[in-house]
Amino acid sequence: MTSFSAVVMAAGQGTRMKSATPKVLHEICGRPMVAWPIVAAQEAGATRVVVVASPNVDLTSALPEGTRTATQPVPDGTGGAVLAALPETEPGAPVVVLSGDVPLVSAAAIQELVAAHLGSGAAATMATTILDDPAGYGRVVRDAVGHVEKVVETKADGDATAQELEIREINTGIYCFDHAALADALPRVGTDNAQNEKYLPEVLTLLRDDRKIVAAHIVDDPALVLGVNDRVQLAEVTALAQRRILEDHMRNGVTVIDPASTYVDAATTIGQDTTLEPATTIKGATKIGANCVVRNSYLDAVTLEDGVTVGPFAYLRPGTVLRNGAKAGTFVEIKNSDIGEGTKVPHLSYIGDADVGPGTNLGAATITANYDSKSKSKSRTTIGEGVKTSVDTTLVAPVILGDGAYTAAGSVVTNDVPARALAVARARQRNVEGYADRE
Repeated sequence: MTSFSAVVMAAGQGTRMKSATPKVLHEICGRPMVAWPIVAAQEAGATRVVVVASPNVDLTSALPEGTRTATQPVPDGTGGAVLAALPETEPGAPVVVLSGDVPLVSAAAIQELVAAHLGSGAAATMATTILDDPAGYGRVVRDAVGHVEKVVETKADGDATAQELEIREINTGIYCFDHAALADALPRVGTDNAQNEKYLPEVLTLLRDDRKIVAAHIVDDPALVLGVNDRVQLAEVTALAQRRILEDHMRNGVTVIDPASTYVDAATTIGQDTTLEPATTIKGATKIGANCVVRNSYLDAVTLEDGVTVGPFAYLRPGTVLRNGAKAGTFVEIKNSDIGEGTKVPHLSYIGDADVGPGTNLGAATITANYDSKSKSKSRTTIGEGVKTSVDTTLVAPVILGDGAYTAAGSVVTNDVPARALAVARARQRNVEGYADRE
């Protein structure tokens, strides 16, 4: 496919979000809003992606690798935003214009738009879609040969004729421009309007006046017009994005028992024949292998190899790795730990900052005491292969349990345990006869 550049406009103020966080930095399924169109453009094959920001907002932390940035020095509208980005685009290559607050554009839609633009010989091609209820959107009026004659706004009475109001094809606000035509027209866009701003659609009018073709390409995806201006729209778009994420996983061989109660972030990868049971949340760049089962649990930036079982009611925190066939059971919390192949942490345990060998079984209420409040530092616990801890064992880090070691129930282990030894670290039981009869 011919190379192209993409410009993502992200300099809006977003005042209706009523937030100290810039609008485009609000997250949708674990990914900043502005990153969604960037990722889509990159997946579509864009050789350059340029994000336009305002001078007082730093978007750097939210931008995927390889993204270029441009600054719109004054808030002078969408035309001004694209004009600021133009020097960063690839000369001679088409320019796709996207919006940072319209996140659900897909890579496929962008590819279709660029292909249609190149095939039409147009100076500009707008992505359009057909809506059953197009009220409030700009209607696309075509000429006798099917090119765009104009876009009629319909926000106020009298903006459009009755015939124009019957049109269901609407402008999505996504465009593909010939680079030279865009560079020629943008500086000529004026500010003769109520907001004194440069409107990007004015470029289309100038191109028509120059007797250049403005084409329209219909995309069968109404989500292209779903922008985010407030928290209500953010929730609506997030719900659609979440459904798409789950459907992609299901089409790739993952069973999701109840999509309505399952939440999976955009960066998560899941292998075939894995099952996600209801009320499961998976956050961040979690990696789950094949043939795993996750039951009613919360996972955040963890790695599960093949055949792992999690939950119900487990909490796996960042840095956790469960090797092939391992198990984290009911009410288990694991953080920054490597759990060996076939190892079981069945229930009611906390394992933090630990390395656990294969074939080990950690009994109920096994705890790694990994934090030293005096030094304010954390130490690691090392548990070998084939270790068996009995219930209510506390391992005070740093401590090492050798291969095949055992602990007695109720032990607080503060010293290393040699391989195949039994650690008994508890006070002897003493019964006080007649205690209940005392007055």
